[in-house]
Amino acid sequence: MSYASQIIQILKDKNPSQNEFHQAVEEVLTSLEPLLSREKKYQDSAILERMVVPERQIIFRVTWVDDKGKIQVNYGYRIEFNSAIGPYKGGLRFHPNVNVGVIKFLGFEQVLKNSLTTLSMGGGKGGSDFDPKGKSEMEVMRFCQSFMNELYRHIGAHTDVPAGDIGVGGREIGYLFGQYKKLTNRFDGVLTGKGLNWGGSLVRPEATGYGCVYFAQEMLKDRNESLEGKICLVSGAGNVAIYTIEKLHQIGAIPVTASDSKGMIYDKEGIDVALLKEIKEVRRASLEEYAKAKPSAKYTKASDYESGCNGVWSIPCFAAFPSATQNELSAKDAKILLQNGCKCVSEGANMPSTNEAIELFLNAKICYGPGKAANAGGVAVSGLEMAQNASMHPWSFEEVDQKLLGIMKNIYQNASSTAKDFGDPTNLVMGANIAGFRKVADSMIDQGVV
Repeated sequence: MSYASQIIQILKDKNPSQNEFHQAVEEVLTSLEPLLSREKKYQDSAILERMVVPERQIIFRVTWVDDKGKIQVNYGYRIEFNSAIGPYKGGLRFHPNVNVGVIKFLGFEQVLKNSLTTLSMGGGKGGSDFDPKGKSEMEVMRFCQSFMNELYRHIGAHTDVPAGDIGVGGREIGYLFGQYKKLTNRFDGVLTGKGLNWGGSLVRPEATGYGCVYFAQEMLKDRNESLEGKICLVSGAGNVAIYTIEKLHQIGAIPVTASDSKGMIYDKEGIDVALLKEIKEVRRASLEEYAKAKPSAKYTKASDYESGCNGVWSIPCFAAFPSATQNELSAKDAKILLQNGCKCVSEGANMPSTNEAIELFLNAKICYGPGKAANAGGVAVSGLEMAQNASMHPWSFEEVDQKLLGIMKNIYQNASSTAKDFGDPTNLVMGANIAGFRKVADSMIDQGVV
């Protein structure tokens, strides 16, 4: 049994039922085999044993009072995974499916993603099983304040800098930051995704979506292809999906889908971004409302999807941008995409494709951008927000956007050149994982046994 296989088995034995975490680790460690066989120093220094165990796991109770005066109890989490190259950096996710395994998978992925940006950021992740959907503004505020009553003890501008994720947008970041400031009497860059009036960065809401499209463009450029005039599929209807759709329109592509937990829309004329923003960001309503307002759009309920499939991926396309959540794209979906002529998949979400789907994409040798590379734009601009906070000097939209474009180009070139170095030039999964891993692992070796 190889070194990586041994660690995977030990991890599964010690962490039962954490399926998402097992999946993320297995995908990464398996792809590291060529590096591990070439350079024995990583096994000699027990790097894998150390990298799959978080430096710190914080689990706490969050009690808050709803609008009816009833006390509610949720779990809160912060997994500080690795700080070898900088303070812990990673989002907070508020969603009913949040548990230790989900947060650990996200934190582990974040370590490598942050490494790829070349910015000085370690990896961490956090969140709660609290569901903001259906809650009043006051309930969301009270929950965020209660959550921060514990979290503030563990974070800081040079220690751990959380951001937003699913269920945590500008509203939630504002409530969290306000409570942090009240508890600590400090105004510092401890959270990113802040409002522009109080330390936020331009392009932060757009960053993950824009960056995902920039990454797809770089992949296609190497094959003398482009997205202009091409049909594109996008899943999700949150920040990542909305701004992926917006950027696709800007470069002349035709994004025709969006989805939420209840269903999907297919608009053959191209998704109307302004209408989508109105429904999801202002009214916080179902996508069914989009179809009611736009005669060219067809709405399909999630309950009507074919068994084992996500309806979004059934539409013929040139490129697909999974931008909703983990494991939304199965092997069955991947087969349909490939049969329908899909030439490019660029992941806006974290681990949206199952390992079986990834294998199909790699074997087909299409342009496949794994999430830790393709969706690194969000955390990259979070890092740029930290830099602006430290210097107390904000940058223009154009300045940040150009820095984001440069970072995404560098991530692609690093992953691509690494894949070529290891003899599999189209395998950006291996390229991104090895490139991200090397920087963190070598830093851990430099810093000794800690």
